[in-house]
Amino acid sequence: MKKISRHFIEAIPKTDLHCHLDGSLRLSTLIELAREQSIALPSFTQEGLKDLVFKERYKDLVEYLQGFQFTVAVMQTPEALERISFELAHDAFAEGVRYIEPRFAPQLHVNAALPVDEVLKSVARGFDRAKKEINSKAEIASGKEPEFEYGIIGCALRMFTEHFSGYYRTLIGLHRDMPKDELFGLASKDLVRALVRSRDTDGVPVVGVDLAGAEKGYPAEDHRQAYELAHKNFLKKTVHAGEAYGPTSIFQAITDCHADRIGHGTHLFDAEMTDLPDKKAREKYVRALWQYIADRRISIEICLTSNLQTVPHLKELPSHPFKKMLENRLSTTFCTDNRLVSNTTVTNEIELAVENFDIPPERLKDIIIYGFKRSFYPGDYAQKRRYVRKAIDHYEAVTSSNA
Repeated sequence: MKKISRHFIEAIPKTDLHCHLDGSLRLSTLIELAREQSIALPSFTQEGLKDLVFKERYKDLVEYLQGFQFTVAVMQTPEALERISFELAHDAFAEGVRYIEPRFAPQLHVNAALPVDEVLKSVARGFDRAKKEINSKAEIASGKEPEFEYGIIGCALRMFTEHFSGYYRTLIGLHRDMPKDELFGLASKDLVRALVRSRDTDGVPVVGVDLAGAEKGYPAEDHRQAYELAHKNFLKKTVHAGEAYGPTSIFQAITDCHADRIGHGTHLFDAEMTDLPDKKAREKYVRALWQYIADRRISIEICLTSNLQTVPHLKELPSHPFKKMLENRLSTTFCTDNRLVSNTTVTNEIELAVENFDIPPERLKDIIIYGFKRSFYPGDYAQKRRYVRKAIDHYEAVTSSNA
């Protein structure tokens, strides 16, 4: 079998359905914006930041998340949000990504001069400007290749403190006596209302809602009402689940949040992370869970590099549960998670996958195209079918030229 080359991977059309905007800045832009805004960084050189903050390996998820205090800090103006979005679109397209779903928590960027609606519009302006430039290229404008498209996903947070942003500080101040689980759910409902409003009133291509943050001790069921609201307003739904906690977290994502996709799902098969009384019951539960996910084609957003960096017991890639997902024909798609924090691209993620797992060319094609099919594409169903067809045709054209 002919080796799948990096050149081929770069050339095929790709998606990135799990990409955090605040984890995917250009390092040079982070430094420049920090200087402009008088924000302190551990270093003002790219080499220094790579050594101190944005590393190749991290001790755990806590260390991995340290960099976000700096990226979010520079993303508090419309101009910064628009620039970062514009650059991410171009960076993604440069490596062959034709559809991307940037996700971020708008409430982390809210301040006295920047309401949540303007946060969403600022991000959309950056992507729209890049999209216009990219799609004017001859190979795309001629209709030979699929256009660059995007859809915004708003992230609710499982938990927060008053130190997260001005929005959360104000919310906590207004509801001092409210139980924390209700407070977390209230913020999520506020977010969903803003997402629906931006989509329906402002025309922002908001396509879905996500739930991110610490899993253990902060269950998805706290956000059930927010997800019900999203469900009733036809927002698509994804949930970070099974990344730092067990199968029960994934079960809650499906049952309490109606999840269409699962972010990470790394501990899907880990029966020992359930709290059932005996081994047989735990194994039965986990098998029923992944069988349901497989049957319902609930796609799992795979982030290989990120998982290696944040899951302490995952020492090498061949032991990643993606292997078992492949064997059991689960619906999966390759994602970056955070292009800066994980120092990766979709091309890198796919290359890692084909080097470490048994993925024949036809199976790779299925996984890549399924990224387009299971996207939360902002157009109508007929438009999405035509777009997926263009992606398939382009993939096959690249395959033929590399035969």
